Amino acid sequence: MRAWRVERPGPIGSGPLRMSEERVLAPGPGDLLIRVLACGVCRTDLHVTEGDLPVHLAGVVPGHEVVGEVAVEAAGFAVGERVGIAWLRHTCGRCRYCERGAENLCPHSRYTGWDDDGGYADYAVVPAAYAYRLPGGYSEVELAPLLCAGIIGYRALRRARLPRGGRLGIFGFGGSAHLTAQIAIAEGAEVHVFTRSTMAQELALELGAASARSAAEIEPGGLDSAILFAPVGELVPAVLESLDRGGTCAVAGIHLSDIPILNYQRHLFQEREIRSVTANTRDDGRAFLDFAAGHRLRVSTMPYPLSHADKALADLAADRVNGAAVLIP
Repeated sequence: MRAWRVERPGPIGSGPLRMSEERVLAPGPGDLLIRVLACGVCRTDLHVTEGDLPVHLAGVVPGHEVVGEVAVEAAGFAVGERVGIAWLRHTCGRCRYCERGAENLCPHSRYTGWDDDGGYADYAVVPAAYAYRLPGGYSEVELAPLLCAGIIGYRALRRARLPRGGRLGIFGFGGSAHLTAQIAIAEGAEVHVFTRSTMAQELALELGAASARSAAEIEPGGLDSAILFAPVGELVPAVLESLDRGGTCAVAGIHLSDIPILNYQRHLFQEREIRSVTANTRDDGRAFLDFAAGHRLRVSTMPYPLSHADKALADLAADRVNGAAVLIP
């Protein structure tokens, strides 16, 4: 099988990825062997590849938005059944976080495409307990971004504590944000998008956003909640200033550049909050996929052949992807 591996983490322009020909993986007890039909290209893959995140597995195969079909019957899954592999792939089930329903905080958690090989390959393996059954009505290419961009966006929206009918600001508008906006709009929110990309602004308006403009046009005090998808810590003070009293900013990324010094009166007083988003629980994943089954989401994708995974990541790094990049065999 073909597989892309992070040979030496570094800037995407330096060629950190290498494709190799390998034997098909052998699943262990309780694992599913999946033939990959599509794999989304997430900004977290870029962080792993470029070394923004510490190396957990040398030479790892990135990719954690994997749609495939079961290759070998196991654990109640039939051959040919369409399943999804997401970011979270192991928790201990015994620690105090797992026991209180916060398995995303488990100190023994493992992640696809970081701790174990992911979906930039022809085949992938996942523990059956962490595989998702997928909703109908979507193609494999459309389903792939749902498995991280969608799930994390769903959790970020919940962490933002948006009041019913409230005004939500979305900062950055890529694969996750364009799905999150649709969830919020379907639930009755007024959504305002801030992004420097004119293509993304056009997409946001097509999806029903009330406005779409650059971050330079942020106005103070107009939002009930905000989600920061762009991994740019310098935006945090302006996002906090954009919040009304009691507003919450959720930071959705796994990596963020440094946040400048905050001024208590301008940025946090009047019970404004900033909250991080750390991975997701399987309950988050199931809840979001149930939502997607009942609300036909428009999934904006740019397909790339698996052989062009390095180009897909380079395009993502350069903001040339409108929606979500997806690798196909």
